[in-house]
Parts: sequence; structure tokens; C-alpha cells
Amino acid sequence: MITSTPVSVSILSAGYCLHPELLTLKGGTIKPVAFPAGYALLRHPQHGPILFDTGYSSRFFEETAKLPASLYRHITPVVFKEGESAVERLREAGIAPEEIRYMVLSHFHADHIGGVRDFPRAQFIYLRKSYEAVYRLGPIKALRAGFLPGLLPEDFTARSLPVDEYSPKRPLPPGFPFTEAYDLLGDGSLLAVEMSGHAAGMIGLFVSGNGYDYLLCADTVWSSRAFRENRRPHPAAGLIMSDRKEYRHNFDRLRVIYENFPDLRIVPSHCREALALWGTGGVQ
Repeated sequence: MITSTPVSVSILSAGYCLHPELLTLKGGTIKPVAFPAGYALLRHPQHGPILFDTGYSSRFFEETAKLPASLYRHITPVVFKEGESAVERLREAGIAPEEIRYMVLSHFHADHIGGVRDFPRAQFIYLRKSYEAVYRLGPIKALRAGFLPGLLPEDFTARSLPVDEYSPKRPLPPGFPFTEAYDLLGDGSLLAVEMSGHAAGMIGLFVSGNGYDYLLCADTVWSSRAFRENRRPHPAAGLIMSDRKEYRHNFDRLRVIYENFPDLRIVPSHCREALALWGTGGVQ
């Protein structure tokens, strides 16, 4: 195991958006394809259920009802049905919103934080520069950054535990292109690494559970085909990236991980293939 404390892992999704595949994968089709808004439920033996992102919720449509935010839903059409949100899926499995004590946020794009307000007692774990990159932006710049501030609760800062302030570091095994990771809970169960480029301060998460090692790599790639076939996104995708050079660097790191650790389950947040292979279809 990569981590020293195993957790139970459920790979889930809450809604999806439509994009031409060509933008996310060199040589892809120009036709719009569905990209699920993935998230993960991690059941920790001591800390209980923990969320890695949330996917969409109906609040996304409330926050994009008026200009300029309404441009978001026109540029990136979103499909979401009642009953698909993280909070509703958890309730069906007998997990009350108040039971979520920790929530790991890979970054602050709307498709990753859509359900954050549904969990009133959660403390938020993220890399500080990820939030600093968006929270002071005006409406137009926030829209371009994919950030809808109304998706976050008013007491967000008070409930925050930035990893670079609260989490110790732990060395990773040889063969990884990262020498160390943030040990989010101090017990070796959740190991986070910075994978900036798509968004400033974006983090990926190593977890072990269900007999497998996982890397929840957020939006380092949009599909497993990208790292498996070494196919970067279309250059136009760079318009929504925080840093193209960092993106290329972390894309290459993901390729190294894929080649050096073939049994590791790499889970991009928007990959239909990964969701079909390892998604649970429901909370476990």
C-alpha cells in the first residue's frame, strides 16, 4: 500500500457537463461528449466519512441564473437531475450531512465545489494558493476562472484547514515523481500532492482501500486515454489553465506514475472510463 492507513473508497459522480472531446484530448471528436463531475467518498476508520470534492448540485443553476455567471452554463452546458447530489446520495446510504467532518477540495472550479454548502460541519482541506487565486476575483475574472463564490458557505474561511499550514509532510516511495506528500490527517491515510496547471494549487490525493491504491488526480487530465496514450489537450484548452507550463509538467508526472505503477488506479475527476471501471454506482 502507498498509504499506511487504508480507507473504504467509493468513486461517484453528481451530474455532468458537455464539451467537445477535441478540447480535452488531441485528436478527439469535435462532437460534445459527457464529462461526469466526479467525487469520492472515503470512509476513514477513525474520522468517519470524508469527501474529496462534491460534483454539481442544484445550487449551480441558482448561481448561474443571471449575467455574467449565466454565460458559464451556456459555454459549458450542465446536466443534473434531482437526487444526484452528493448530499442526497449520502443520505440514501444513511450518512447525514452533519457526519462529514472533513472535505478535501482539489481546487475551486464550480464542478468540484457545487455541493460544499450542503455539509454544515465539514472542515475544508485545500492548498491555500488555490483559494487565494480566486476569492478576490471580480465577476468576470471569476467566471473565466470557473469560480462561483456563492457555492461556498459564508463561514468558509473559519472552517478551513489549509494543508500547507496544518499538514505535515511524509516521503513517498521510490519511483514517484514527487518526493513527498502532505499527510492530511497525520496518520498516513490521505496523502496529497500539488498538481497545479489546470488550476493554481490543485491537489491530487493518494489513498489505499478496497485492496487497491488510488490516485485521485482531479483535472490533471480529463480522461484516462490522455495519460495512457500520451495525448495532451488541444492548445485552446490552455485558455482556461492557470499555467500551461505547470500543466505540461504535471501531465508528464502523471505519465511517469502510470508507467512506474501499472497497478495504481488513476482516477481523473471527469473520466467516464474510470467511473465505469471503478465507480461503485452507489455509496459503499
